[in-house]
Parts: sequence; structure tokens; C-alpha cells
Amino acid sequence: MRWNYTPVHAESVAALARSLGTTPVVAELLLRTGVPEAAAARFLTPALAAIADPFLLVNLERAVDRLLQAISRKEKVIVLGDYDVDGVCSTTILVGLLRRLGLDPTYIVPRRADEGYGLTQTSIERALEAGRPDLFIALDCGTNSSAEVALLKARGVDVIIVDHHRSTEPPATAAILINPHVHPTEADGDWRFLCTVGLVFKLAHGLLKKLRAENHPVALSIVLKEYLDLVAMGTIADLVPLHGENRIFARHGLRMLAETRRPGLLALMQVSGLKSEQGLVPTDISFRLGPRINASGRLADAALSVDLLLSEDPAFCEQAARKLDDLNRERQDIERQITERAERYVEENFKASSGLVLFDEDWHPGVVGIVAGRISRKYNRPAIVLGNEGLLAKGSGRGITGYNLVEILGACAGCLESWGGHPMAVGISLTKLRLEEFRTMFDDVIRSRNGSGATELGLELSGWLEATAVSERLMGELEQLHPFGMGNPEPIFGVRGLRLRNRPDVFKEQHFRFAGEDATGRRISGVAWKMADRLPPVGVALEIAVQLNWNHYNGRRTLQMELLDWRLAGA
Repeated sequence: MRWNYTPVHAESVAALARSLGTTPVVAELLLRTGVPEAAAARFLTPALAAIADPFLLVNLERAVDRLLQAISRKEKVIVLGDYDVDGVCSTTILVGLLRRLGLDPTYIVPRRADEGYGLTQTSIERALEAGRPDLFIALDCGTNSSAEVALLKARGVDVIIVDHHRSTEPPATAAILINPHVHPTEADGDWRFLCTVGLVFKLAHGLLKKLRAENHPVALSIVLKEYLDLVAMGTIADLVPLHGENRIFARHGLRMLAETRRPGLLALMQVSGLKSEQGLVPTDISFRLGPRINASGRLADAALSVDLLLSEDPAFCEQAARKLDDLNRERQDIERQITERAERYVEENFKASSGLVLFDEDWHPGVVGIVAGRISRKYNRPAIVLGNEGLLAKGSGRGITGYNLVEILGACAGCLESWGGHPMAVGISLTKLRLEEFRTMFDDVIRSRNGSGATELGLELSGWLEATAVSERLMGELEQLHPFGMGNPEPIFGVRGLRLRNRPDVFKEQHFRFAGEDATGRRISGVAWKMADRLPPVGVALEIAVQLNWNHYNGRRTLQMELLDWRLAGA
């Protein structure tokens, strides 16, 4: 594996460290992340007070005024939200808030197998079975649904859409559309890349702001930041960059999530094995809570996840959380089988491809997005993984840093029936007859952008450290940069000056633990996942690539290195 390290100008690092009163390590990471010097202090101390006026978003005030009318007239409202974590959390926030303000909105989540993605005619017809609403609100979908909006408008239904997906065709302007990508404005960098749950939070902010100005008693009693637990979940799970207001939402939302009193989230944490008293980090959402919420939409009915998050009944929440856990285990089994076959396809047929398009008639379209993420990470290239849906191949794509999947699919649009998403995650469908044409075009577009063949797998180092610098003090410095995620990656350090004391301890036949010594003889422990076939030697000088984290065990917290790669010093 190639290790890449691009030094940052030493004088710039020193100047920023002096300006912020921080360490050179933190200053270098800030510069490497691309945070402008003028914004660096705010990046280190993201404050809720820095959230911008919600009415700066185009159409947000129109949407607030329409909601105020619905509240004052006790209108019938239907909320339709997407079936992923972003859509589920968005639906939970808006439905919960409207209930507190005196409305009784109906909510539905599209059934993936029967109705497909988003605001479709089929999902609308099901939503309207209980009667025509006065107002229909679509969350995390609908930007490209002009025909469906026209259908609702023809029936006398007003429509609000809150969405963050890019427009791949003329947007649904007959609705009140809140989407910063469709309506960009000057100096909107702090909120341009919000996902839907962040936009819904700003909609809630605007609604409460107007109601409080009228001394509305319920609005005055609502603590808006208590919704940040759900905002953090959607923001982190949806892979949007953790800069600007996304960073504020994630930083404060993780704290609110650790302190949440929602029975549904508490039950979900319990089945996920999370101990909130240790604090929560983005990977707890990405690998524990998020997959369980997603599992219902992938294999069953995602309304179960909304039911769970809205419920105040602990008994129901415990039952629903166990059901989601069962579905997640089923999803993991299916995903494992698909991933193994997908990897065989790459090794046998597509090893030289710059972009990967994989399809199998037996694959479940509901889990291929997770597989696409695994394939893109393992082979370090954009990957589209497709399952069978009648005459169509349907699935998801995941990107890598430096490649905008929306732009890439735009260049391949002639092959596709439908597509949409954002730079790192997309959904697509196409007729099976055009699979080979699309595979070739996708690879050609990516190859033309990287100027060569397959992308070599490599590690991007954030900096080099002597082993003597790996300490709890360093961990305290790094905590200023939390939370890590998209746009603010967890740093990978190259560490010099380490020798192993003893042979690594292999466990579960795949992983190993190790203990090294720095130049002073101090012991530093670490763990390596799925590297038992490549044990480092004992007693020789090593260079290791690691991430640093805390290991919680028996009520104690200790520094732990997570080994990603190693090599002999000077090699």
C-alpha cells in the first residue's frame, strides 16, 4: 500500500498555531482540511449562536407561512419522508413538532419494493387513501418530481418540498421548494451542504421564531436544541461535509444524543450495545444506530423506524428496537453474501477498471448501497452496485474523495432511467439491456478524469509523529477537531520510532493486539483489524500508519492505536 504525505508549509502551521493558541499538530490538521484561517477559530469552537437566520434560505419563509396557515386552520397534513436515516429523522422532527403545535399530521414512508424511491405516484395514491389533505410535505425527496407535484396540485393540494438532492431535470417549482442546490445564494457556504434533516431543523427554527414573536405559549416552551440528537444522526449518516452548520449540528447533536430521553433512541442504543455515558462519536451512528434504522427501509417498512423515534411507550420501543435489530442481522447476512460475490467479480473481471459497475440477478436492491460503500473503500474507486428489479437493474453508488458522482452520472445520463443523489452517494436505475453500455461509459468518464487506469490503493497521511508524541495529551488536542467525518476526516498518522516488545496476540483468527515501545521505553498498545495474515516483526524499528482512539474497558479509558499498515523503518 502506498503512503502519501504532502507537507504543509511550516511557517503557515506555526503562524496559525500562534494565532489560535493551539498546537502545531492541530494547526496542520486544520490547514490540511482546508479550513480558511478566518474560520479556524469558529471551526474549533462551533457554537449554536453561529447558526444563521433561517429565513436566509430561499422559500423557507414561504414554507413557514404556509405551515402557520395549516396550524391556525387545523388543516389536514400529510408528511412523506425518505426511508433512510436522513429521511426518517427529518420526518420524526417535523411530525413531532407539528403535533406539539396542535396538528395531527399523517406520515408515510415509501415502501422500497412496491413504490420505489421518493415522491412517486404510487406512494402518493397510498398517502391519499385516507382522504385528500390540504397540505402535502415531502422530505428528502421530491426535487425532481414535477409530474407528481402537478398531480397533487390538480387535486387542490398545496405542496412543500424540503430536499438536498441535486436537480437532474427541471425542479418541481410548482411546490414551495427548499433546496439550497436548486436555489443557491451568495455567501451560503455555511448551509449550502446541509442534508434534509438540517434543513428541516432550520424550518422548525423559522416556524418557532414566528410563533414566539406572537407569544404562542407552546412555541415558547419548546427547546429547539433538543431536536439536535436527530439532526446529528441524519447529518452524519448522510455523508455530508462536516463544515459550517453541519459541524455545529454534529458537535452539539452528539452531546444531545448521549443525553437523549427519547424512549425510542434509548431502546435502539441498548440493542446496539452503546453506552452513552462514555460519549458518542460519529462511528456509533454510522455503524450502530444508522444501519438499524436503515434496515427497516431496506427489508421491510421504514415507517417502523419513524414509529419508534416518535413513540413515548417504552414497551413498544423495546419491541420495535428488537425488530430493527433482527432486521439488521438479516441485512448483514444478505450483505455479507453479496459483498463476497461482488469482490469475486472485481477480482476476476474488473480489476483494471477505474470505475466499478457490478450487477447480479440475485442481489437485493435494498442492501446494495452498503455493499457499494465496502467495494469503493476496498478498491479505492467509485462503485455502483445493482440488484434485480424486473426489467431494471437498480441500486446505489458510493464515491471516493475527489470524484463527484453526480457529475459522473450526469455524463452517463443517456444510459439511465433515473438517477440522483449527492457527490458521495447516489441511487440509479437502468434497463438491463444497457448495463454493458453504462459500465463502459462510467469507466471511461472516470478514467478521463484521473488520467490513468485503476486507482492505486493508498493511505493519505495527515502528519508524521515520533512515537514519544503519541500520548493522552495529544488525544486532548485532537478532541478540539471532533467530530470527524466527511470533509473533516479522522487523521491518519505515520509514527516513527516504535519497536514491538513481543509477538502480536492474534484473536478470532483475523485480528491482533500488539504493544510497542517508544525511544524512552514507554509502552503503547494497539489493535489491528483483519491483519492477522501480516504480523509485524518483533524487536526491529518500524514505521506504522495509525488512527488514535480511546479504548473503554472495565470503567477505564486508555489510549489505543488502530493499526492500518506497517513497514520496516527506512524501507
